[in-house]
Amino acid sequence: MRTGKHILLGALLAAMASAAPAEVVSLDATGFAVRVEHRIAAPPDAVFAALLHPGRWWDSQHSWSGDAANMSLDPRIGGCFCEKLPKIGGESMHMTVIAIEPGRLMRMNGALGPFQAMGVAGTLSWELAPDGAGSRFVQTYALGGHMAGQAAALAPIVDGVMSGQAARLKAFVEKR
Repeated sequence: MRTGKHILLGALLAAMASAAPAEVVSLDATGFAVRVEHRIAAPPDAVFAALLHPGRWWDSQHSWSGDAANMSLDPRIGGCFCEKLPKIGGESMHMTVIAIEPGRLMRMNGALGPFQAMGVAGTLSWELAPDGAGSRFVQTYALGGHMAGQAAALAPIVDGVMSGQAARLKAFVEKR
């Protein structure tokens, strides 16, 4: 019998098959961290402004509603990285802003995707620095907690998904 968790993990595997992995930077029995770095041909303030509108660049396949346009980010301490679920009249809080330095840093706590239903805590960091006429963008997502011995299997999946999100951000900013 397939549980909702198994179906969701299977969907994640299929959806990220075309995403190029970045790097699993740490892994143990209770968690992992993934990291991706891009040079983006835009100044840090422009990249930061794009980060504040995830509905414009987030992958709809990695949303609860199936439409990234339902994603929003309130850029203040305690602000919500949230998603409207119009088909059922609900909402989901994916993450909460814990640090913000405009043009340089956004850090959020929360568990994305299927991790929301597990006993897992996560921190997503978006860091920006000037790099010539462009920016160096570093995204790190660290997760830890109860993964029922699946951290090693889940790390490369999350790595691919998060790498895909960073690539979508880069493409969105550079096509402006």
